[in-house]
Amino acid sequence: MRIQLKTVLVCLCMVVGMTAVAASVFAFQDAVEPAVEAVSPEPVDAESIKAAITEELQSNINIVWTCVAAFLVFFMQAGFAMVETGFTRAKNAANILMKNLMDFSVGSLAFFLVGFGLMFGASDGLFGTTLFGLSGVEAGGDWSWTFLIFQTVFAATAATIVSGAMAERTRFISYLLYSAGITLVIYPVFGSWAWGNLLIGDNASWLADLGFHDFAGSTVVHSVGGWLALAGAVLVGARHGKYNAEGKPTAIMGHNLPLAALGVFILWFGWFGFNPGSTTAGNGSIGYIAVTTNLSAAAGAVFALVTSWVVLKKPELSMSLNGALAGLVAITAPCDAVSPVGAIAIGAVAGVLVVSSVLFVDFVLKVDDPVGAVSVHGVNGLWGTLAYGLFSTSEGLFYGHGARALGVQFLGAAAAFVWAFGLGLVLFFLLKKTVGLRVGAEEELKGLDIGEHGNEAYAGFQIFTTE
Repeated sequence: MRIQLKTVLVCLCMVVGMTAVAASVFAFQDAVEPAVEAVSPEPVDAESIKAAITEELQSNINIVWTCVAAFLVFFMQAGFAMVETGFTRAKNAANILMKNLMDFSVGSLAFFLVGFGLMFGASDGLFGTTLFGLSGVEAGGDWSWTFLIFQTVFAATAATIVSGAMAERTRFISYLLYSAGITLVIYPVFGSWAWGNLLIGDNASWLADLGFHDFAGSTVVHSVGGWLALAGAVLVGARHGKYNAEGKPTAIMGHNLPLAALGVFILWFGWFGFNPGSTTAGNGSIGYIAVTTNLSAAAGAVFALVTSWVVLKKPELSMSLNGALAGLVAITAPCDAVSPVGAIAIGAVAGVLVVSSVLFVDFVLKVDDPVGAVSVHGVNGLWGTLAYGLFSTSEGLFYGHGARALGVQFLGAAAAFVWAFGLGLVLFFLLKKTVGLRVGAEEELKGLDIGEHGNEAYAGFQIFTTE
């Protein structure tokens, strides 16, 4: 009886103890569960994780591709330097190289501090008012930094186009000043009209809002540069010996066509960054745009060769080289929107057009353009811009879509001419009346290498002539 009572008491104690433990556990659970829920992740969603990884990977691919393309376009500066040097005389070679070095250097600073903000900052449709010096953008991985370096090399291209047309007689200080003016104001303000919504998507950009299409810059970069070159060549005047007493042009031969040819091949190579790089995205359209770009360049070279053979009675090398460049300039606006056959047609017209334009500028306008910059960039930038309205498979007149796109393209090209040529005349006139635009006759005779820089590109081989 005594054992049974002890057993009952032990059992009661165990029940009480277990009840207390259970109560404590439930109380602890009630206290902990809210905290656990607060820090516990949501149930794993494989699809959302995959989407996040894909987005991050695509973003990084876009950055890498756009930077590689920017570096290719930067290398085009070497191409421009070689073309201009080869097409001009030996006594001015160091001057040409110095100008190509400094227009990129001055242009990079000017575009970073002011030009980029005017072109891509928050805008009401005329020009940007923010992002000067990329203020407000945190240093690091922000896309704006990648976009800045890509657009910087484009701005430098517009500035360097002017160099060739004004070569062999322009004061170096004036060159520095107008390079700054182009990249500070003239290029970026027009660029904001056509491309101002590329970084800030809801920006008003009046040409872009109308539907103006200039994928990589036939007008924004090349025609703007070409029309500025025309204004500069008009105001600086022809080189001594270019026109005789009857006003007929005399050929002033470049001193190194192999160097010019090397420059054209470098530019052709760099254009695979210029056009495909304007996707600013690593996707499948890169290859297609590279194909249309290449076909147009090839057709431009072939048809310039044929045209020069017919007109000049010889298959002329300099015309053929400029034909390739003309094809590249022309396809720059519509490269993403035309068929391969359309690209060949655009390049073929460019090849014929560049030869005809060089002769027209030389014989009719009597404007001295040593490298054919006005014809290659200005005229064929215009042609390429209009070609979109004709050959675009989605909007072009030749594909049954009416003339609206062609009209918008013409409006954009006309606005570029009025803006760039008009302001170019003002800029070069002011320089002419202040610091002076042209070197003296003796300095031009001896060469700008000695007069402007105290250097000789080919030391010990300087020959003074009246040419």
